[in-house]
Amino acid sequence: MPDAKMRNSYYQGPVSDHFDGVQFFNPEGIEPLGFRALMRWQFGGGRFRWPKAVDSPFPPAKPAQRIDGEDLRVTMVGHASLLIQVAGLNILTDPVWSDRASPFSFAGPRRVSPPGIRFEDLPPIDIVLVSHNHYDHLDIRTLKRLFEEHGPHFITPLGNDTIIHRAIPDAKISDMDWGDQLSYWDGVTIDAEPCHHWSARGTRDRRMALWAAFVISTPAGKIYHVGDTGFHEGINYKATREKHGGFRLAILPFGAYEPRWFMKGQHQNPEEAVVGMELCNAAHVAGHHFATFQLTNEAIDAPVAALQQALSARGIEPGRFRPLRAGEVFDVPVA
Repeated sequence: MPDAKMRNSYYQGPVSDHFDGVQFFNPEGIEPLGFRALMRWQFGGGRFRWPKAVDSPFPPAKPAQRIDGEDLRVTMVGHASLLIQVAGLNILTDPVWSDRASPFSFAGPRRVSPPGIRFEDLPPIDIVLVSHNHYDHLDIRTLKRLFEEHGPHFITPLGNDTIIHRAIPDAKISDMDWGDQLSYWDGVTIDAEPCHHWSARGTRDRRMALWAAFVISTPAGKIYHVGDTGFHEGINYKATREKHGGFRLAILPFGAYEPRWFMKGQHQNPEEAVVGMELCNAAHVAGHHFATFQLTNEAIDAPVAALQQALSARGIEPGRFRPLRAGEVFDVPVA
């Protein structure tokens, strides 16, 4: 039962199988570890040093205005920020153009690779998906710029709409619970599905806004976007496959996973991401959540090396799981 003294300032709603009346939770899942575990990790050593700056092998992309027909194109901005172009729509996921994934401009994880699309080169943005409220996924500075320049439809799990509305009162926002579906666009629907994660913007709002994955169903095929997740024994991957059948493209995280004792419940590692690809029946994967902000202990090149080993071990063609670098454009084959 929730502490009677606790109050949720983001969301008030009925108790459910993943909301206790105050906090959201992962059913039969792992709760995020507390302050003592955080200090053990932070002062326990084993952290590789990242370079201060890294040049992507790809120049900044200049996307087409629209993509139609059977075409599906994904362009990497960095971390979990990608531009999806499909069915005449331009969709941004977890957009962060700021230099730091932090509430502060002077402290916190700093970007080592510039955004793969210059903000001024963005095509008209129709939809912005925000998977949860951690600062490397919900960046108010970027959302304000997008609202001012593009006026998109923001879509986010329960409670995160309150955070965005406080900063952008006139924004068009749809909040979604797990299992909800939106169908504002001809032939395109968006479903919110479970993933295994948590949320917080500060020290007093832990798990008071929901986290989610999204399924985008289009005439060109289905897309499964996961912003952040622990593997959770593959439960959510299996359930999403059972509900949606399979995917032309899955957008999956595979970085920020060490040390495992601390990160296991919130970030899957490359091997788990490859198993997740199989479990959700994805023909192709755009890999993200690496080589942009150093959030965890592993070396900057470790996720890609581990990914290639995992793909080889399972006999999967490497081109099917693409670890996208900033500016890289992926024209997804028709499944």
